[in-house]
Amino acid sequence: MRRTFQATLGGTLALLFLIVPAFVGPVHADDARAHEIADRVLDALGGAEAWEQTRYLTFDFVGRRSHSWDRYEGRYRLEGQNREGQQYVVLMDLDDKQGRAWQDGEEVRGEALDEMLENAWAAWVNDTYWLLAPYKLRDPGVNLSWDGEETLDGKTYDKLLLTFGEVGLTPGDRYWIYVNRETSMVDRWAYVLESQDPDTEPTVWRWEGWDQYGAIQLAPGRFRVGDDRELSLAPIAAPATLPDAVFETVEGK
Repeated sequence: MRRTFQATLGGTLALLFLIVPAFVGPVHADDARAHEIADRVLDALGGAEAWEQTRYLTFDFVGRRSHSWDRYEGRYRLEGQNREGQQYVVLMDLDDKQGRAWQDGEEVRGEALDEMLENAWAAWVNDTYWLLAPYKLRDPGVNLSWDGEETLDGKTYDKLLLTFGEVGLTPGDRYWIYVNRETSMVDRWAYVLESQDPDTEPTVWRWEGWDQYGAIQLAPGRFRVGDDRELSLAPIAAPATLPDAVFETVEGK
């Protein structure tokens, strides 16, 4: 995936948002421990049933673009402002990546439409991973292992290492999820991207602001460790319903 701070800010796997045990055959001891920790994370977030009952999600990404997603039917709306200052809206079906797009109120067609749909797909892959990574630890294609413990600020964390099969846009990325041993919540993550030297020091972000949204828990705040950068996913909502117009009309209402 394209990984600049101005563009997409990291993130990878986002194929199936299903809670499905992905391992087949014998499980190594550390992997079994990782799977048990991942299950505890999901329980702390509300549980698999609560996640499956969550149909609609809306959120922003660093104030640059807004997402509306119907998880059950794959309907998706992305809107924001491009680097040229033009307002855009993309309506698409995530199952076949087909849809329509507008720029400053004018419908886009042809190759320009194809490019906007592809960019919208990449934004969905990236941004939803920043929001929902703790729900995706057991997804198909995720190789999950326990990578030891670490004590930070008096708290003990289990570190889960995530590597990936042929899934997502950048399967060579590596992520470490820090699970608070006392609360089973994700307090931070670290990553080394496939575009970087494997020996690069991981980039670390704190996850803050965990709160209840519908039946599940989400955290809107990301704060980079070592500098003053902040990444906000607010406002977040998990409404029980959304008007069909959100996914069918450029006006969204």
